[in-house]
Amino acid sequence: MTDQAPVRYGIDPYLDWVSKEGIPVTEDYGIDLFKVETAPWPRFGVNGAAVHLKGRGDFANMFLFDIAAGAASAPQRHLFEEVVYVLEGSGSTQLEFGDGRKKSFEWGEKSLFAIPLNARYRHFNSSGRKRALLVSTTDLPLVMNTFHNENFIFATDFDFSERAGKNEYFSGEGDLITVRPGNHMWETNFVPDLASIELKSWGDRGAGGTNIMFVLADGTMHAHISEMPVGTYKKGHRHGPGFHVMCVTGHGYSLLWFEGEKDFLRIDWKHGVVFPPADRQFHQHFNSSSHPARYLATGVGGLRYPLTYAQRRSLLGVKPGEKGAVSTSIKEGGDQVEYEDQDPRIHALWLKEMKKHNVEPKMEKFIPTDARTAEALQRASG
Repeated sequence: MTDQAPVRYGIDPYLDWVSKEGIPVTEDYGIDLFKVETAPWPRFGVNGAAVHLKGRGDFANMFLFDIAAGAASAPQRHLFEEVVYVLEGSGSTQLEFGDGRKKSFEWGEKSLFAIPLNARYRHFNSSGRKRALLVSTTDLPLVMNTFHNENFIFATDFDFSERAGKNEYFSGEGDLITVRPGNHMWETNFVPDLASIELKSWGDRGAGGTNIMFVLADGTMHAHISEMPVGTYKKGHRHGPGFHVMCVTGHGYSLLWFEGEKDFLRIDWKHGVVFPPADRQFHQHFNSSSHPARYLATGVGGLRYPLTYAQRRSLLGVKPGEKGAVSTSIKEGGDQVEYEDQDPRIHALWLKEMKKHNVEPKMEKFIPTDARTAEALQRASG
C-alpha cells in the first residue's frame, strides 16, 4: 500500500499568497491606517502591508504602500484592479499601455485614482523629505482565488488599452453621467482632491446629504464619496459585504448592528480610519464635527458593472425605474431604516455628542425630539 498524498482542500490561495509575500497583516474592524505597521515588500520595492477588515467578505482587500522620500515603487502590472487613495504626501504615477501609449499624473493628499487593468505602472514620491502613504482597495482576493496562479496574474501581457479612456481622464477632468439622485456618476481615472469635488444631492439618504458615484478606468471596482452637513447624520441601512469606508474630512462615528441585536458596535472615525460594514449589517454614519464630514466607500462591483444580483438590487433596484434597496425603506421591501423607525437611543446618543463637541444639532425638522427620545437622552445623560 502506497502512502496517500496530502489531501488538498479548504485552500485560500489569496491568504497563502499574502503569507508568502512576507508583509505585515493588520486585521480588525476599525483600523487607523496611519498606525499600520509596514515592512519592506520586495515585489513592490517599497514598504507595505496588507489590511484585512473583519467582515470584508470574499472579494476585496486593502494594501498600504509607504513610499520613502524620493523613492519609487518597482514597475508592476497585474490582472487585478485597484482604486488608490492618497493618505498623505505627494508624487506622481506613470502608466504604460500595451499599444505604446504612456500617461502620467501628479497626485497629492486626498487624491483618488485607478490603475487601468494590466497597465504597467510605477508610483513616485516627489518629496525629498516626507514619505507618501497610499492605500489601495483591490479585487485580488477574488482574482487569486479564481485562478490560483501567481504568474498568470502578474505576468500576463494581454492589453486592455481601452480601459485608459480619454486623455482628459488623467488630468482630473471627467464626464458627469446623470441617472437619478444617488446614482449620478463621474467617469474619470483621477480625482485630484476628494475634499473639494462637487457632489450631488441625495435626499433619500437623509438630512441634506450629497454624493457622487465614480466610474474609474472603466473597471468593476466601486467608489463613491458622500457628505453629511454640519449637525446631521445619515439614515441607517444595510447591504452585502466588501465595502471599505474611509473618512476624508471632518470627524464622527458610525454605529453597526445586525438585525435583532440589542447593542451597537461603535467606531469613531477621522481621516485615515477605515471600517467595513459586514454582510447585511446595519450601519449609520454621524457627523459630530463643526465641518461637513465626507467619507469614501470603495469595494468590488459598482453602478456600471454590478458584480452580483445583491449589488444590483442594492444600488440600482431590480426593475426599470426602481430605486436601489439602500435608499428604499425596509417597510417597502428595501434596506433603509427611516428616521422615524430608528431606535430612539440613536438620536439621543447623537444629541449627547453634539453637546460634547459644542455643535448645533440640525436634525429637528427630520426627526423631532419626542417623548421616547427625551427619555432615552435622559438615560444616556444619567
